[in-house]
Amino acid sequence: MAEVLSIPFVEFEAAGDGTVAKNDKAISGGGGNDKDVYDGDNDSDVSSEDETRSEDGVLESEEPVKPAAPQVIEKIPEEDRRKPHVVKRVFFKIFPSLEKVEDQRILTANDPIGNEQYKYAKNLVVSAKYNILTFVPLNLFEQFTRVANIYFLALVILQSIPQISSVPFYSTLVPLLAVLLVTAVKDGYDDIRRHVSDYRINNRQALVLRNNRLEEIKWKEVRVGDVIKLRNDEFVTADLLLLSSSEPNSLVFIETAELDGETNLKVRQALPVTDKLGANEDQLSTFNGHIKCESPNNRLHKFVGTLQWNDETYPLDNEKILLRGCRLRNTQWMYGVVIYAGSDTKLVQNSGRTKFKRTHLEQQMNRLVLFILCFLIGCLLVCFIGSLIFESVYDVSANTFFPYASFIQKSSYPPFLQALLQVFSNLIVLNTFIPISLYVSVEVIRLGLSLFINSDIKMYYEPNNVPAIARTTTLNEELGQVEYIFSDKTGTLTQNIMTFQKCSINGVQYGENTSEGNGKKAAVDFLSWNKYADKSFVFCDQTLIDKCRSGEQHCDEFFRLLSLCHTVMSKEDKGELQYNAQSPDEGALVGATKNFGYVFKGRTPSSITVHNMYTDKEETCEMLDLLDFNNDRKRMSVIVRVAGRIVLYCKGADNIIFERLGNESAALKAETLDHLAGYAQDGLRTLACAKREISEEEYDAWKVEHHAASILHKDRDQALDAVYEKIEKNLVLLGATAIEDKLQDGVPETIAKLARAHIKIWVLTGDKQETAINIGYSSKLLTDDMTLFIVDKDTDEGVRQQLSEAKEQMEATIARSKSPDPSGVEKNVSFGIVINGHSLRHALKDQGRDLLLNTAEKCKAVICCRVTPLQKKKVVDMVKTGKKAVTLAIGDGANDVGMIKAAHIGVGISGQEGQQAVLASDYSFGQFRYLERLLLVHGRWSYHRMTIFLRYFFYKNFAFAFSQFIFAFFCGFTAEPLYDPAYITFYNLIYTSTPVLAVSILDQDVDEKRGENNPKLYLTGQRNENFSFIIFLRSLIKGIYVAFVIFFVLFGITFLDVMPNTKTEWDYQSFGLTASAALTFVVNLQIILDAYYLNVFFHVFVWGSMIAWFVVILILGSFLNFFSKYTYVAEHVLATPNFWFYAVLACVIGLFPVITYRTLIADLYPTRLHVIRHDKSDEIGQEEKPGGIKSRPSVKRSGYAYSHTKGFAKLIVSGRIFGLSKKAVEQERMSRVNSSAL
Repeated sequence: MAEVLSIPFVEFEAAGDGTVAKNDKAISGGGGNDKDVYDGDNDSDVSSEDETRSEDGVLESEEPVKPAAPQVIEKIPEEDRRKPHVVKRVFFKIFPSLEKVEDQRILTANDPIGNEQYKYAKNLVVSAKYNILTFVPLNLFEQFTRVANIYFLALVILQSIPQISSVPFYSTLVPLLAVLLVTAVKDGYDDIRRHVSDYRINNRQALVLRNNRLEEIKWKEVRVGDVIKLRNDEFVTADLLLLSSSEPNSLVFIETAELDGETNLKVRQALPVTDKLGANEDQLSTFNGHIKCESPNNRLHKFVGTLQWNDETYPLDNEKILLRGCRLRNTQWMYGVVIYAGSDTKLVQNSGRTKFKRTHLEQQMNRLVLFILCFLIGCLLVCFIGSLIFESVYDVSANTFFPYASFIQKSSYPPFLQALLQVFSNLIVLNTFIPISLYVSVEVIRLGLSLFINSDIKMYYEPNNVPAIARTTTLNEELGQVEYIFSDKTGTLTQNIMTFQKCSINGVQYGENTSEGNGKKAAVDFLSWNKYADKSFVFCDQTLIDKCRSGEQHCDEFFRLLSLCHTVMSKEDKGELQYNAQSPDEGALVGATKNFGYVFKGRTPSSITVHNMYTDKEETCEMLDLLDFNNDRKRMSVIVRVAGRIVLYCKGADNIIFERLGNESAALKAETLDHLAGYAQDGLRTLACAKREISEEEYDAWKVEHHAASILHKDRDQALDAVYEKIEKNLVLLGATAIEDKLQDGVPETIAKLARAHIKIWVLTGDKQETAINIGYSSKLLTDDMTLFIVDKDTDEGVRQQLSEAKEQMEATIARSKSPDPSGVEKNVSFGIVINGHSLRHALKDQGRDLLLNTAEKCKAVICCRVTPLQKKKVVDMVKTGKKAVTLAIGDGANDVGMIKAAHIGVGISGQEGQQAVLASDYSFGQFRYLERLLLVHGRWSYHRMTIFLRYFFYKNFAFAFSQFIFAFFCGFTAEPLYDPAYITFYNLIYTSTPVLAVSILDQDVDEKRGENNPKLYLTGQRNENFSFIIFLRSLIKGIYVAFVIFFVLFGITFLDVMPNTKTEWDYQSFGLTASAALTFVVNLQIILDAYYLNVFFHVFVWGSMIAWFVVILILGSFLNFFSKYTYVAEHVLATPNFWFYAVLACVIGLFPVITYRTLIADLYPTRLHVIRHDKSDEIGQEEKPGGIKSRPSVKRSGYAYSHTKGFAKLIVSGRIFGLSKKAVEQERMSRVNSSAL
């Protein structure tokens, strides 16, 4: 028996603190699609000659390799290129002649001078938004996109003109600078963290061949054309052409989790001609291959180029390329030449740019500020007309009132000019219509809400010590308005851990979950009799072990199939048997078989060895053929010779296997189908298993056909599939397996609850279609009563046709459902759609984008599989622009960074795939289930609190500013303020700020338990019911009403007091002081009516603000009279009973309409919130209770999902993965045949 391949199978995952952790991975034979992997049938890419590697690592071939014809390098379309920065786009729009478009890349290895002429990007990657030179101008530009900031800047300019302003300019300038500075510091801090991340990455060390020796340089110093050495577990520095490696035939194993989210290891292989270079640094330093390839683009799964070397041209494809972001695994060393560096790498081409995010409420606030500005202009126009009339009719001298009269000669200025100048004075007095404290308060509230998220112990993931972190403070209220969630699958919804759960053998089910029912079955003790058993493996059915121990035929054949029909490689290290599996499914099946006593020990190109623990014997079977898996076949088979018999063992999707069963399995098929339906209902991944005995004559005849098909140059794959079809027939069913792809805790419940909140969830994953669909069912994203549509065509017309047909069928079904059935009940219909990455490429074009969006919006669930990071971003952009809805993207890997940046809200999960997603996110935590609490509790509260703040803030400031506007009619429009300047200063600083801040940070319309149990409360934020334009107008009208009450009630009382024979006279200052008291009391009592959660802090701030009015006026009106014009006015006013009568009367008249309206609405038209608040129980009414996910009648669908990839079987059969030549493989095979004959 030839030596079994020994591949070290340990993955080192860098933790956040720089430590290294180990976990297992599965090997996959390829990349994003079947053509990306090593295809053993493609003999043009791999040498078929006898090859051996000398001791110095140089490959020696018996015959020279003949190069293949070069491939045509196509021009990369614009949509596959990364868009340049907006500044560059504007520059090249102005100067188009300066723009350089790269049609193809040309480079020479080890020729830095020659490559320098092309000005290719260096390997420096920058994800930060600012640098030292651009921070100030760019940050100021972003901040002055706020209309209010522009308004305040204009106000500062006006206040700096002494001739028209009686208020010093610094009264507005200082708060404005404070707002700009605080925001700039916050933005700068966020960007510094990005710079730190960039610094760490750009300063990693790389081994580069320079001057005929390896030099250690920083990543950012790597250039296109450099030859780089990578060692095991190192990240790939840039996009490389693989030259040679330590493994046989220059195979390398890579992990691409940072690119596509897949944790399976994938295989890449160098050209045989460069494989000869081995590790010889002298030869590698003189390697001067000339490479022509496609220009930088974002296509992860495609690469076209040629290598010219020694007067020969060799084709290059994706199989020979290692992309930046991958990690070298199970390979001691490798050499490669840099093709793309820095911003030209496919990883960076797929990542989106960091954008400045603003919430919908903030954008709406900007529009409302514009409206208020227009309202203010209207008030100023009234003041201008009034002043013009006043000056013209009464001819009042300006010297009496205006500071600017000194520079205008009385004889020369007309009333029009005087009225025009008064417009600016009135603008300064009425500027509180748009107070600068609005934005300061918003930032304070957001900071407080972010601190609540950071300190939420219920979102702390203890196993990994990961707390919830609000990485930005500007998006909290947006969390309460999310309509679409875009989620990654691997590492986000799942743990990517496969466990063998149940099986059906000869019509009998085995296995029971430990959590089922009261009659639990005890877990089987494997360790007591099986030295190879895994400690973590749990199976709860001793019956199956007993039958295997007794030698029951069906169980024996079932586990024999699982131990033989696979592509797993084995290694024994320190007495521990380790498996290198092509996929997690393979690893789970073979690992389970090992625990059940059928231990796969090893293999050669022509044999498989299994240790039967029950007989304590090693059985070596001759492997005649391995019929590979592919996505069309959905099955794999192995043909072996066992005890003189030729047996075909086959496993695959149940519908595929059942179509090929013989008549004798009809009864067993029906029973197994019922079992499979139950497994699928539980969300388990299923495979059917069958066998067939073949006669020598039939096999010999079939082998001739197989050989003929395998040497075809055209349509070889189709011919092989047809030959496989001939032998895989009349099968005998053995049973079925059920594997659980472990979801993260709470994922099904979270998705179900978010769905009840009318949030649509789209899963965007790099996994294959069957895997994605199966996870959809197990996570309850897809349900059995849902009509599922598949879009998988590969042309524009085909994709549009599938989408059109799906849309028409949905519309027809919806129309039929609206017609009640005989019982009078309308049918509830739901749809889901699954679209493949190659189809999505066509659907996202202009012609298909609207059709895709219109079709998908009718679905409760959308799954996009085999998608690239850029496609994820484009899908998010499509929904953002097409639906104008708030979007949230959640992921855990670098492949999710693009969509995280593109969405309104980006959430990163701190998981197994590094910190790139977390660094690019706005919020981060440890598990997907925390998304429920982030949205339904923190998000809904944040929206509720921010809308209370905005409604109340506009209300109180209109009450304040409009009362001054009313006073203008009684002071000749002379810009005389109604209130004391000290009161104007403190109104938004002391008297009314702290109560609204307390409510806006602490208020709860319902407690967190009721909020989580009633997801439909979330609809309020999605529909923006708490702060529409109509609600804004109501706040304005309410403020204007209060202003009329404050002024005219007091005016009436004082008018009576100044009549003849009255003892008390009210002057201007007494009037203003009394009005300020009433205004303070009314607006503070109003916040009590607005609040739902009256805690201790709230009462302290509300009543404290009203008490502060008395304290401040007494202090400022006495010994601090330099700050106030109202000297000793307070003592006089407070001593009069009319003040107290007026204060109470103003409060009653000002608040009575509000109390009456709210009482009537709550009684006559109660909202869902009213009902829930007054319901003492936690019931959800008509809704389903949390955790009560109803199980629907089982539908007999396949739960098949098998993340397997074509091509790996050929590596085994050919012996290339063992480092064996063709001659050695044939010798080993003949030795096996002779042994069998003897």
